[in-house]
Amino acid sequence: MNRKFALSLLSGALLAALGLTTPASAHHSYAMFNRLTKISIEGTIAKFDWRNPHIYIWVYVKNKAGKYDTWAVEGGSVTMLARQGWSAKTIVPGDKVKIDINPLKDGRNGGYFISLVKADGTLVKGDMAAGAGNGRLPGAAGAAQEAL
Repeated sequence: MNRKFALSLLSGALLAALGLTTPASAHHSYAMFNRLTKISIEGTIAKFDWRNPHIYIWVYVKNKAGKYDTWAVEGGSVTMLARQGWSAKTIVPGDKVKIDINPLKDGRNGGYFISLVKADGTLVKGDMAAGAGNGRLPGAAGAAQEAL
């Protein structure tokens, strides 16, 4: 390892240890989803991944030919959803559901989670359910979007 590289690593570690650095913030884009459109899909939960940076729900949905397609639905972060009462057991494989999503712009079977209703009538909302379906992102992002 060359001397300048080693010194750079040491300096960065020292600054981090002293708390003199700022955390990097990640930005997750919603550009792949059509936020102006809300659709509903009905099916059976195939898999539910409760993990960061976003949860994922896979749903078996019957198509017009009577066969099943797998839809991939992305949701919010574990942290945000846990604050709303979600857990790793909120959705389990085999649950019959109706899910509202903002679909993918490219037409593939998937979208961004808005909310779902379980067979027993339980409503489960996503992290952006309040702003979803109207084309407006929540908070400052929505205000900036409106200004465009």
